[in-house]
Amino acid sequence: MVIRQSSRSLTQRESVERALRGGHGDRVPFTIYEYAIKRSATERELRNRGMCIVDRRPVVAVHTPNVKTRQEVYWENSRQMTRTVYETPVGTLSTLGEADGVTVWGREKMFKGPEDYKALRFLIEDETYSPDYEAFTEAERTWGGDAICRSGFGLEPLQALISGIYMDMTTFCLEWMDRQDEVLKLYDALVEKRRQMYPLVARSPALHSNYGGNVVAAITGPELFEKYYLPHYQEAAEIMHKHGKLIGCHYDGNCRALAPLIARTDLDYIEAFTPAPDTDMTLGAARAAWPDKALWLNFPSSVHLKDDHAVEQDTIGLLDELRSVDGLIVGITEDMPPWRGLNSCRAIMDGLGRHAEANPGLYA
Repeated sequence: MVIRQSSRSLTQRESVERALRGGHGDRVPFTIYEYAIKRSATERELRNRGMCIVDRRPVVAVHTPNVKTRQEVYWENSRQMTRTVYETPVGTLSTLGEADGVTVWGREKMFKGPEDYKALRFLIEDETYSPDYEAFTEAERTWGGDAICRSGFGLEPLQALISGIYMDMTTFCLEWMDRQDEVLKLYDALVEKRRQMYPLVARSPALHSNYGGNVVAAITGPELFEKYYLPHYQEAAEIMHKHGKLIGCHYDGNCRALAPLIARTDLDYIEAFTPAPDTDMTLGAARAAWPDKALWLNFPSSVHLKDDHAVEQDTIGLLDELRSVDGLIVGITEDMPPWRGLNSCRAIMDGLGRHAEANPGLYA
């Protein structure tokens, strides 16, 4: 069944903004990251039906005046590799990335051994920040109502050490056990740098900004999360809210163990929340855990592998778990199988349309 385009009083951007503030429009908004869908006639059709592009871009420029950076790009067989070298006055660091379509896999992180702590700390402390609003403002103007632009603060201080460019997760765990004092020196330096960014992001043109994400509950556990994550969400949220801005976090993994602590934060929205069957929480459980936060979903990646009818039915089934569609957005935040992407997006939108037609009272 083809759902006809409705007469919309809201643009795609306005519909998403209303949901972020806890409201709803004539149907649940559908969003997709800017990289995840190629410009085409079908993409234009989906945008005409209400699909909203999420254009993620920075509003803060980062400078390292006392660090020399150079890059070398080369090929290993058919793989494009990029070696980035950071020369500090107290040591040299490097990373290695492998390009794979829109993704760059981190094959080597900066930290190679304990001898790198001094250079890493220098690199972090050398960062300075300045407002960089022009490109963001121009993107919003160019997109008009077809897209919503988002900025961010980067990863939480501890998360930057767990899944950022500095260390890999296994190395972090070993260093946390063996040289926790050294890890915490890096953490303290990152805390101070994030604090310098908060007002710059809050004063920017961005209505909403993400603070970190990809937290792995099995690594942090509730105790570390409460001590090393929650205070920074609160500090950033206080500044953002003073400027009338919204703040959220990209929680796309298993969240059940952290759900009560996430509920205590002043985050306005939970972005990329991926419901079961791909994680340990259903959409209904998430709404019960976070009744005062907007839920911006990542449609479960495994469901893309089903046929169009099943994707449509699963979309309806997701929404049927809720008594209200207030503060709800369905999005795509992960790679889709290239042979399924456009058809899956169309089927999701058909499901959102069918749900709205079958439940007019929810959308009144």
